[in-house]
Amino acid sequence: MTLTRRRSVLLAGLTGALVPVLGTTAEAAVRYYSVAPGVRLSVRSGPGTGYTVVRVLPEGAKVPINCQTPGTTVTGPYGTSNIWDNIGNGEYVSDAYVYTGSDGYVASRCA
Repeated sequence: MTLTRRRSVLLAGLTGALVPVLGTTAEAAVRYYSVAPGVRLSVRSGPGTGYTVVRVLPEGAKVPINCQTPGTTVTGPYGTSNIWDNIGNGEYVSDAYVYTGSDGYVASRCA
């Protein structure tokens, strides 16, 4: 019988206790945000209405926000904003259609 070894890392928690973390890196959990109810949202190839539509999200969709960047100003259900959310490689949606609970940035700026 072969035994497999796992590498683990111990990190100091807020209380000073050591907390085991499996693997060599700890990844942040991805958070998903809801698109406005009743909206089929266009996903564009860049941060603006002048970019090509690459696909359309169905009603009730939830999206991850990898990073955010300024672009074309859009008015939607959640106000007027020039913030665009990167939801995938070469995929952007207007933040005015995504419920983040904030009028500002909720993720890091895209590089």
